[in-house]
Formats: sequence, C-alpha cells, structure tokens
Amino acid sequence: MKSPVRRQSLLGYVAPALLALLLSACGAEKQVQAKAPAAPAPEPVGQTNVQPPTLPNTPTAATVVIAPEILRACNIPDVDAYFAFDSSKLVSFDVSALDAVTTCFATGPLAGRTLRLVGHADPRGASEYNMTLGQSRSDAVSGYLVGHGLAQKQVTTSSRGAMDATGHEETGWAHDRRVDVYLGD
Repeated sequence: MKSPVRRQSLLGYVAPALLALLLSACGAEKQVQAKAPAAPAPEPVGQTNVQPPTLPNTPTAATVVIAPEILRACNIPDVDAYFAFDSSKLVSFDVSALDAVTTCFATGPLAGRTLRLVGHADPRGASEYNMTLGQSRSDAVSGYLVGHGLAQKQVTTSSRGAMDATGHEETGWAHDRRVDVYLGD
C-alpha cells in the first residue's frame, strides 16, 4: 500500500494539471497565441511600407486603418496611421493618428467633412457576436474622436463583423480585427 505522503504528493501534481486543462478547454475558442507579428495593411500607392507596432498578444487586439486620401489631406505620416487597441478599448500609448484626424476634420483641410468608421472582426466566434464586436470597435474610435473635438454629426459608425475576414491563422486574423476610417462624403 502506498503511503499517505506519496498519495498527497501525486495529487499535488495531478490536481493543478487537471484544473489547467479544464480552464484551457473552457476558453480554447478565444485563446490563441500569436505566432507572428500582426500583418501590416496593404501598402498605399506612392507611400512607403511601414510596419505598424506589434499588437498585444491577445485574440481581440485590433488596428485602426486610415484611408490613404485622409492620410494625404491631413498630412499624417504612414508610421502614425496604425495603432493598437484591445477589444473595443483604445490604449493610450499611440493615439497621435486619431488626434491628427480630429484636428484635420475640426479645423484643418477637411473641416466640416464627415468620417465613416467601419468595424471588423476575425471569423472566429458567432456571427452576431462579431457584428457586435465590430460595432463596439467603431463606436470606441468614434467616442475618442468626438471626445477630442469632432462634432457627433461628423462621424458615422457601422460594423461588417467578420464578413470581410480573410485570415486563416493568427497573422491573418490580426489583420481582420480593425476599424477602417474613410471619408464620409
């Protein structure tokens, strides 16, 4: 017969392993480890290819992609055209591109024009969830722009959810998770 000390020692190894397996199985659909940095947006014509900052290593990290005509009109360098946010919350480490867009549409060359924000999600998850997540992302960017000086009537938001998703692995999914910023009129 095995001693009680030996049995307790074995349980000390097995119980945490089973708990870890159970917890990972419960959230396996949304827990993905990135294998490569996020894919950059396609290179706009006549502009250099600049890598966006590496996104946080989470399956909800996303980027904001500003349309080339806005970049040109607002004189926003490519390096500032991307920033990361997690889920639908903007992070503070790099919002200079949105600050430049706000200034440009409030008092700059595009003053009085409107913006159209389109939120996207990767193809994982239910369709309704992805539509809601895309809308939350575009609403977060809208909230930032309006909170920093744009009139609410200058910004419209929508979601495409995963309808335009093309990724089949983490690098592609990272590109699918974004908010596109377009001229509204």
